[in-house]
Amino acid sequence: MTLIKSISGIRGTIGGRTGDTLNPLDIVKFTTAYATFIRRQGMKSNKIIVGRDGRISGEMVKNVVCGTLMGMGFDVINIGYATTPTTELAVTMAGADGGIIITASHNPRQWNALKLLNNQGEFLTAADGAEVLDIAAREDFDYADVDHLGSYTDDNSFNQRHIDSVLQLKLADVEAIKKRKFRVCVDTINSVGGIILPDLFKAIGVDYEILNGACTGDFAHNPEPLEKNLQGIMDKMRQGGFDLGIVVDPDVDRLAFICEDGVMFGEEYTLVSVADYVLSHTAGNTVSNLSSTRALRDVTVKHGGQYTAAAVGEVNVTTKMKEVGAVIGGEGNGGVIYPESHYGRDALVGIVLFLSSLAQKGCTASELRSTFPDYQIAKNRIDLTPETDVDAILVKVKEMFAQDNSAQVNDIDGVKIDFPDRWVHLRKSNTEPIIRVYSEAQTMELADELGKKLMQVVYDMQSK
Repeated sequence: MTLIKSISGIRGTIGGRTGDTLNPLDIVKFTTAYATFIRRQGMKSNKIIVGRDGRISGEMVKNVVCGTLMGMGFDVINIGYATTPTTELAVTMAGADGGIIITASHNPRQWNALKLLNNQGEFLTAADGAEVLDIAAREDFDYADVDHLGSYTDDNSFNQRHIDSVLQLKLADVEAIKKRKFRVCVDTINSVGGIILPDLFKAIGVDYEILNGACTGDFAHNPEPLEKNLQGIMDKMRQGGFDLGIVVDPDVDRLAFICEDGVMFGEEYTLVSVADYVLSHTAGNTVSNLSSTRALRDVTVKHGGQYTAAAVGEVNVTTKMKEVGAVIGGEGNGGVIYPESHYGRDALVGIVLFLSSLAQKGCTASELRSTFPDYQIAKNRIDLTPETDVDAILVKVKEMFAQDNSAQVNDIDGVKIDFPDRWVHLRKSNTEPIIRVYSEAQTMELADELGKKLMQVVYDMQSK
């Protein structure tokens, strides 16, 4: 059983002992701490948005969260089954003081999480998150008396309002998409994508077939949108009859494409392709995290912009985007952040901008993919044990390359070693009890070889 408190929120497996998992008592404690934090920021509306994905535990967690917020005196607006970006937008649309998204994103079915938003509908900064955790640790709580309890309202209008906001984006070329008469196959992994994406496709004139569309939370396969988990939709695409395959994760902030021939477009290239489209119409800079492909840097430079890398974590990326005035950014895991819409990863925005690009260029997905620099990225992981000393491992890795003049060492988030023709990044995950080892090179063999070299260092230190 696991409970992880990080920049990505409060995340854990359901059931088990308090303090070790995401159970009702811990949900109350962290929700109360968040409500206390929001109250101290100075409230304008006394409203908090709550939305959730389709997870089996979602109803239980939602009831505990909403009841706790009411007990703190907040008026709760429950927007029901909703994507992460829908909930983010709902905060600003409703003028709320904050929001809680109940989702464990790409984690398996036994997980759930509380993702915490400020009054801009953006994730809390690291400093704000640390304050919430400090309040929770001290249990510095003060609940409302009976005359000042909060209210509860259901409002299911925000899915459509989200869709409407996407279609109003200047670079959303809805007419071109309609003229192209796309037919797409979509895997919504038994969560909220199966609710909102059909309405999006109808609005833009796209014919679609949904796989795993029932919002049951009983995921048909591992919900992380990686190639190894997507053989079902890849096989469907190989049968022909579709222009594009589209895959989202359970909370619809990650997005992966499959070409018309059943070959993965490349999760890393979701952001690259959308950025290329945006930069071809809007001059500016880009940002992605340290674990993302170099192809975004290459595309940005081609368009005359400047690329900057940020630490992993959506709030780290959005903070850096604001610093450098980025017009597009995100993460190589298929997360597109387009500030004209909002500062959050949004698969709906990514889908519409990608289809706009295909429609304007008059090409297929595979033809579009061939226009970008071709890098191969290996994504490996190492399970942590209670004895694993991650800090010691990172020091050891830095020492290995300290005297290598061809290597640039970046330690703002774990350790990333940059070589002229390849890179490797080792860091502790914000969302799972693992060490992520990502590496990129011109071929998958070279990328995997580099990653395995660092993995062996970890294995050797764990065995001591």
